Amino acid sequence: MKKLYFDDQNFQGVDYSVEELAEGDYNNCSFAACNFSNANLSAINFEECRFDNCDFSNAKTRKTAFQGVTFKNCKLLGLHFDECNSFLLSFYFENCQLNLSSFYQLKIKNTKFKNCILQEVDFTETNLTGSEFENCDFSGAIFGNTILEKADFRTSINFSIDPEINRIKKARFSTDGLSGLLDKYDIAIE
Repeated sequence: MKKLYFDDQNFQGVDYSVEELAEGDYNNCSFAACNFSNANLSAINFEECRFDNCDFSNAKTRKTAFQGVTFKNCKLLGLHFDECNSFLLSFYFENCQLNLSSFYQLKIKNTKFKNCILQEVDFTETNLTGSEFENCDFSGAIFGNTILEKADFRTSINFSIDPEINRIKKARFSTDGLSGLLDKYDIAIE
């Protein structure tokens, strides 16, 4: 079957949970108000694409490529980014809900998350060196053997990061966020 290529195209309000997205390469395309919930996006390549106000809840992303992709105001609940094609994997998230998603064992250095809800997200063994988390909520997020060197958590809340099992050298935290580094000691900080 011939591979399809889509360059510089705009897709508006399409319900891909009903209408299947054509398998192929999407370069510099924009998707606005599209529904990808429960859609099969396996083996589709998105390069320098932008998604605005889209719902990706529980979409299948096996071997999906996200290279230089921007997600704004998107719902990405339960997404398994750990199943994506890891080659040149890079994205930017702004005003997104990523609850219950997984970044397990990914190398996503310098990723920016701005005003995102990251509740119960799995960052186990993820390399987040130099990443920025601006105004993010990490309630129940899992950090285990995670590389957080030079990451910025200064404006984020509700994280619980054990410095003994995560690499946090030169990571940045506010004084208000220090309790998130001491949770395991069950001490009162006043």
